[in-house]
Order: sequence, then structure tokens, then C-alpha cells
Amino acid sequence: MKIKKGIGTSNAKIILIGEHSAVYNQPAIVIPLTAVKLTAVTTASTTGQYIESNYYTGPLSRAVKNFAGIKKLIQTILQQFNQSSANFKMTITSAIPAERGMGSSAATAVAVTRSLFDFFDRPLSRHRLLALAAVSEKVIHGSPSGMDAATTSSSAPIWFVKGQASYNLPINLKGNLVIADSGIRGQTGPAVATVRARMADFPQETNVFMDRLGQLAYSTRQAIASAQLTKVGQNFTTAQLILQTLGVSSELLDHLIFVAQRNGSLGTKLTGGGRGGCLIALAPDQTTTDHLIQVLKNEGVTQTWVQPLAHLNQAHQQEERS
Repeated sequence: MKIKKGIGTSNAKIILIGEHSAVYNQPAIVIPLTAVKLTAVTTASTTGQYIESNYYTGPLSRAVKNFAGIKKLIQTILQQFNQSSANFKMTITSAIPAERGMGSSAATAVAVTRSLFDFFDRPLSRHRLLALAAVSEKVIHGSPSGMDAATTSSSAPIWFVKGQASYNLPINLKGNLVIADSGIRGQTGPAVATVRARMADFPQETNVFMDRLGQLAYSTRQAIASAQLTKVGQNFTTAQLILQTLGVSSELLDHLIFVAQRNGSLGTKLTGGGRGGCLIALAPDQTTTDHLIQVLKNEGVTQTWVQPLAHLNQAHQQEERS
């Protein structure tokens, strides 16, 4: 007898450029890390609604705290399907580290939604997927921008402006993006609060920085479409200097970025909220990529990932055809 099963997948994301300024309606470029996956599998059960995951394991009804957003999402979907008392077991398997600016909570919401729609054999539009992911994200983050859900549900780069529909970007680049985990959890809340306080105290100067970050996003969009890898790297370096001035970097991130710059990176910056989390370094070839990974590990980074930029162009072309 075939066991009824619903499968949903998603992937990690990284902000290429535009963190913090995106909060103030400037554009951001966000890319999926297609090799870093999250999967939710829903299977039929004889009794109850059971969750198995890194975040929480046990009956859905008892899930609290860090699983509260996903709990509300599941209950919302079940109510929409008139299946609130349905019995099932959901297993969530994730390679995405939490609190590293890689979109783990949104990726979970996306995969869970896809899994339940597959399990109950219901059609799922992208608009409805993003609306449902926002149910969980609002519980977790209060007022999410929608950036994470848009990218963790995609396999192509995203051009994102708060309050506007995001869309896929063409990318015509070779080389690799090296993502390195500093080993320190990101502190998005305090970092955002620092920028907000700076905006209140020094609005004219801070707005200049935001406008400049927005200009760098436009410049990077043009550069990634026209094979200007060096220009992308230069924009990374400029953006990092601004983020550092805004007070959202850290001594450890600054040190790791300096090391990467001295070892062949075309441009290096923090990604995400800052004050910890990850950095990204642009490598022109595989030899430089391997060298950067080794020297960063020597400096204490806890984990690294590599996103070949050419793969993102292939993903964009596939999504354009679908």
C-alpha cells in the first residue's frame, strides 16, 4: 500500500547587497543558495498531528516559543482546507543554520506550506505561497519585508524593493560567491535599532548613506547582467565601508573581511543584519575559492558554502521558461 506523502522544499538565501537600506525603501539584490536546502515531508498518521524537527519535536498542539510561527501557519492552512482535525506527521530537515541571515524561518514556512498543499493535493500559486509564509514570519519577526520568503522559494536572483512586487534578475557572471559563517549569531534586532537611532539623531547624514547603498544596488544589478565581476567586488567593498560606519559590523567580521581581501577576494562584505552571522567574498576562480575557504577556516569560521554564480544564471533562465 502506497503511503500518502506531501513534500515541500526551499533553500537558503543571502543578501548580495542592500541590507538595512532595504528597510528604508531602497532596492536590494538577494540570491538563493540552491545547494543549502530545507525539506518538509508530511505523511499520514493514525492519531494526532506530530512534528519532528531541529526546532521542535512533539505534538503540534504543544509547540510554543520558537515554533509558534510555524504552528500558526500549519493551523491556518488546515483551517482553510477544513482539515483542522487531520492526522499527520511532518518531518522538517534543514541544512540552513538559524540566526545567520540565511532565511531559515522563511525557508521553513515555504517548505511547510508546499508540503501541506502537496499532501492535500491542492494547487498553490506563488502569490498564495508568499501570503501564507507571511503568516509565520509575522509571528516571528513582527513586520517582515517579504524578502526572505520571496528568495527562499526561488532558485533565481531577486530584485527586491519593500512594498513592491519582487522579480527575477538576469545574471551573467562567472566566479564563485564564498559564504562564511563567523561562528557568532547575527543580531539583526539590535543592528536595525542602531540604524533607526542613527536615522533619528542624524537623519540627513544617514539618508545619504541609504541613498548610496541604493545606488550601489542599481550599479550591481547592471554589473551582474553585463559580466562585470570586478565592479561587483568594488561595490561590495564600498557597501561594507558604509555598513561599518552605520555600526552594524563587528570586530570579528571586520577582521575576517580584511583577511579575505588580502587573499584574493574581489570584494567582501557582511550579509544580513550584521553584528555577527555571515560574510560573503567574491572569488574569480576555483583556485581562489579554495584558498579563501582555507584561510577563513584558519581564522576560525565555523562553516563555509560556495555558490557558483553561473548556476544562478541557469536557474534564472529555467524560471523564465516555466
